[in-house]
Amino acid sequence: MLSVLIAATAAAAVAVPITAPGPQGPLAGTFQAAGKGAAVILIIPGSGPTDRDGNNPMGVTAAPYRLLAQALAGKGVSTVRIDKRGVGGSKAAVADGNKVTIADYATDTHNWVTAIRKKTGQRCVWLLGHSEGSLVALAAAQQPQGICGVISVSGAGRRLSDVIREQLRSNPANAPVLDSAMAALDSLERGQHVDVTNMHPALQRLFAPQVQDFLIDMFRQDPPKLAASLKVPLLIVQGERDVQVSTLDAKALAAAQPKAKLVLIPTMNHVLKDVASDDRAANLATYADPSLPVDPKLVETIADFVKR
Repeated sequence: MLSVLIAATAAAAVAVPITAPGPQGPLAGTFQAAGKGAAVILIIPGSGPTDRDGNNPMGVTAAPYRLLAQALAGKGVSTVRIDKRGVGGSKAAVADGNKVTIADYATDTHNWVTAIRKKTGQRCVWLLGHSEGSLVALAAAQQPQGICGVISVSGAGRRLSDVIREQLRSNPANAPVLDSAMAALDSLERGQHVDVTNMHPALQRLFAPQVQDFLIDMFRQDPPKLAASLKVPLLIVQGERDVQVSTLDAKALAAAQPKAKLVLIPTMNHVLKDVASDDRAANLATYADPSLPVDPKLVETIADFVKR
């Protein structure tokens, strides 16, 4: 028991703050060191106000990024997990976190790569993008200086507007608002803003006026095209029990980049946890359970890829 406590304390001790320059103030993150000379992965968060631990005030408290970082440290891989501009410790980086583009996030990613290389002495840094973060990683790696490769986890293999369409259609409870949602998506794809005044409250949040410019920019991005033009190694990992992004997305990314490695994990869901069945309620319950570890095959797959 004592040895376990000592090991746990040692692991906690190597999680230290780290910063990178942002537009108006510092970007903040946590460096989970696995030892001198260890490969380093930058974990790029998913959509909305997702923080460095992978939590989100819109219903995710499963801490998937923190748990992934700790598990990877146990495999000899260091990580930096970050608060994106305008979120958590990076609030001071910009006056308005909603006024952002994918190119802005890519710039922040390169600033992180520079800061991490300076701190660790590593020649390059791996980019792990989860969900929307996959798109950011692919965009950032179009300029590959200092980037070892890209790891896409639960990343879209088509335009994000199409992913949102499928997410909305897959939930029967959304039937009353589907027509309104589809019309809004069509308008945003054309670069046109939408009036949310008479929309259902859930759609008012999804298409809030302050995020529409970002949605318009994001919907213009083409993940397979970005994957096809990569000059660095690409690992694509997708859980088969993910109710937000499908295996078809992962396969589309892999088809665009024949040199990519594709790994499907049968029981992993969108928050990187194991789900024992196809029951939707049980799946979504894991979004609020930080006591569940991340899928061990995910950890093993990532560690093997960056240490090969």
